[in-house]
Amino acid sequence: MPELRQNMATKQWVIIAAERARRPQQFLETYRPLTEEQPEYDPRCPFCPGNEELEYEVTRVPPGEEWQVRILLNKYPALQREGERMRSFDGVHRRISGVGHHEVVVESPRHNVCPALADAQHLSTILQTVQSRCCELAQDPRIEHIICFQNHGEHAGTSLLHPHSQLIALPVVPYEVRMRAEEARRYFDDTGTCVFCQMVHDELRSGERIIVENASFVAFILYAASSPFHTWIVPRRHAASFLRASAVELADLGDILRRVLRKLYRGLRDPDYNYIIRTAPLRDPGHEYLHWYLTVVPRVTRVAGFELGSGMFINTMLPEEAAAFLRSISDA
Repeated sequence: MPELRQNMATKQWVIIAAERARRPQQFLETYRPLTEEQPEYDPRCPFCPGNEELEYEVTRVPPGEEWQVRILLNKYPALQREGERMRSFDGVHRRISGVGHHEVVVESPRHNVCPALADAQHLSTILQTVQSRCCELAQDPRIEHIICFQNHGEHAGTSLLHPHSQLIALPVVPYEVRMRAEEARRYFDDTGTCVFCQMVHDELRSGERIIVENASFVAFILYAASSPFHTWIVPRRHAASFLRASAVELADLGDILRRVLRKLYRGLRDPDYNYIIRTAPLRDPGHEYLHWYLTVVPRVTRVAGFELGSGMFINTMLPEEAAAFLRSISDA
């Protein structure tokens, strides 16, 4: 029988459609080549070595020609770096000038890799580079929130195969971020407990939705997952901001992110996905009740009319079965 489950951190309801449940193998992307089957170098790719557009470069790690990670200004940015943050409001129309930062993180000189195929040390270097750049952007007084994300594959919104992620530093805190923070604050006011810490505790006690864990992080399929294989990677240590994660935690995050994505890569044959680092707003950190984490959302289903009309999702994969399937896949 179908059931509705609620995510206690967001208060969002999800329909778990048990009678329409699909087996993990039904989500395989069998019609296209794997990332590793693509050429290692593409002469038309602007991110491949030799094609660097240096006028857009912000930094590279390490310095010099043999780089491993580069951060670039987005050639077609959603926001403009120059200008003042101007607000206007006439009663029904509110506007803020579109100032901010939109940058691209080129994650490897190789064209045909992705985080699932990288080693943990390289992912740690990427995360450290991203964190360092976010700390720099946070010094801009116009910026209220920073979104770090990766789109892997066409259905996830990318137009370039070369491994890359993005940073967008916004002059406002998005409504969804505010809403999630408010729900976390309400839970803390009611219970005196961080809802994310409680979720980690409950998932570890149950064990049935755990995918993998290490010294600093726990990766699990959400009890109220809004889509198949929707995964959270949550720090064991309570902290509101990704910007304050320690070097040890970033190393462990590189390890567990590689393991989760490798299981998805092997188990679902390189699915499209988005991952997002969810972190506290810069000026309203919510130290007691907010808890940063990374979410991975494989794009193995499509949003349709019901989801658009209700804001509620239908998940046709039991979270417990999704987690059991991923645990069975090697991440070596």
